Amino acid sequence: MIKHSFISLLIGGLALGPTATFAAEGGFPIAGTAPYQRPAGAPVIAHVSHDPAWFAFALTGVSQPYPDSLVFLRNQGNWYTPFDRPGMLPPYDLRGWHQ
Repeated sequence: MIKHSFISLLIGGLALGPTATFAAEGGFPIAGTAPYQRPAGAPVIAHVSHDPAWFAFALTGVSQPYPDSLVFLRNQGNWYTPFDRPGMLPPYDLRGWHQ
């Protein structure tokens, strides 16, 4: 049992050794010691307003009356959401994005 654990530890160390060295040399971007905090001076979006054309595009293939589950679109910021992007091709294209 001890021999097996030692071998596993040795193999794991060999596999992670080059990665740790690569990260320490600046090969991988590292978020920092406080990734939950925005960096000082980082830009901040103060207000987002979507015009009717954005709502029409986001609601492609959805018929009125719109379901209550789509109320989140009123508060949708400028971040990525797959809801307003074309998805899979037919026959799975339920909203008709790929016609």
